[in-house]
Amino acid sequence: MKQTFSLNGPRLHRIYDALRQLPGGMWLFSKTLAWIVPYSGTIGAHVVELRPGYAQMRLYDRRRVRNHLQSIHAVALVNLGEVTSGLALNTRLASHIRGIVTQITTEYFKKARGNLTASCQCDVPEVHEDMDYLVYTEIFNTDNELVATTQVRWRLGPKPEASHESR
Repeated sequence: MKQTFSLNGPRLHRIYDALRQLPGGMWLFSKTLAWIVPYSGTIGAHVVELRPGYAQMRLYDRRRVRNHLQSIHAVALVNLGEVTSGLALNTRLASHIRGIVTQITTEYFKKARGNLTASCQCDVPEVHEDMDYLVYTEIFNTDNELVATTQVRWRLGPKPEASHESR
């Protein structure tokens, strides 16, 4: 049977709260997140703040996330918006609920240069059956100018029973 690691609600908070108090703990939490969600980890974003329904991440401007125009690549911005929305959302989800991305829309307002900060605030309704829920992330540059917004449609619903996951 394939083992999965869930970052829903209480478990996510326990890991974050334990690590953030340690020297280098925020870096370690960010690396743990990158290990658990490998694709999102490719941009190397760091968690700045995390609380129920809120996440803030920072993406440092470096060559590996740049495009040929010497700005941060559009897909790196999509990735940053999606992972930030996922953290904010997951801190509000009960452990028996899962969220799966079904659509991502990003609007770009200016070239992304310099270090970026993504912020997402969301409240999650009670989930009794599958439902769609939109989560918005704003991405700002160091001059506090809005660079991009990301809208992520999450399909929320009860996790499948363990017997179905092993098939």
